[in-house]
Amino acid sequence: MSVKNLFDLAGRKAIITGGSRGLGLQIAEAIGEMGAEVLIAARKQAELDQAVAHLQSLGIRACAMACDMTQVDSVRQFAEQAVEQLGHCDILVNNAGTAWVAPAEDHPIEAWQKLVNLNLTGVFVLTQEIGRRSMIPRRYGRILNIASTAGLRGNPPNSNEGIAYNTTKGGLVNFTRALAGEWGEFGITVNALAPGFFPSRLTQVALAQFGQSIIDATPLHRLGDAEDMKGAAVLFCSEAGRHISGQILAIDGGLTAV
Repeated sequence: MSVKNLFDLAGRKAIITGGSRGLGLQIAEAIGEMGAEVLIAARKQAELDQAVAHLQSLGIRACAMACDMTQVDSVRQFAEQAVEQLGHCDILVNNAGTAWVAPAEDHPIEAWQKLVNLNLTGVFVLTQEIGRRSMIPRRYGRILNIASTAGLRGNPPNSNEGIAYNTTKGGLVNFTRALAGEWGEFGITVNALAPGFFPSRLTQVALAQFGQSIIDATPLHRLGDAEDMKGAAVLFCSEAGRHISGQILAIDGGLTAV
């Protein structure tokens, strides 16, 4: 098989949560450009419609379905309808997530629970459903979890404080490893990308306060941009990554290496 063919996703069917904007949309662009049909999910239908129009303008086969990933029943219903619409699911990108900034001693329990529900429980339930309904019976799958460098380390003093975000992203890191161990026998790979700082709605407050210091501390002296997740996402979702599983790759300009 040629190297080009290893990265080819023609005929593959992909589900991408949090796919209406930001990193999720960037990954949808990448997977779609390589030939996959993509179904993106998010809470707001209007944003989904805009994202689908954008993807289709690039020649990508795309559709959308609204889903509240914090509600278990909603996630299960979404999984059933998404698999029915696509026919099956080859690629699942668990990107939906949120953050909350507060000192640990003042962190609201409601915010903690919201992050656990979305960043961890929603991922587990959707992955479980897609595994049962499509990947395990077909003995094939590519699962890509979007973690964070916040799940690989704590926060330095006098920087952004987000105990629940760090905790849930750290949980997603080991969810990736544990599931890779369990589902490898079904021909399913499970990996994670751990982005550093990319300009987005989630990071705008932190970047306004600490953006220059983050850039100064990063070996490549830059933030992530609209292209930087694409290559790694395609690697993990394609045959090029068929012997890679249980791995977490930081996309952070080298920040966690120093």
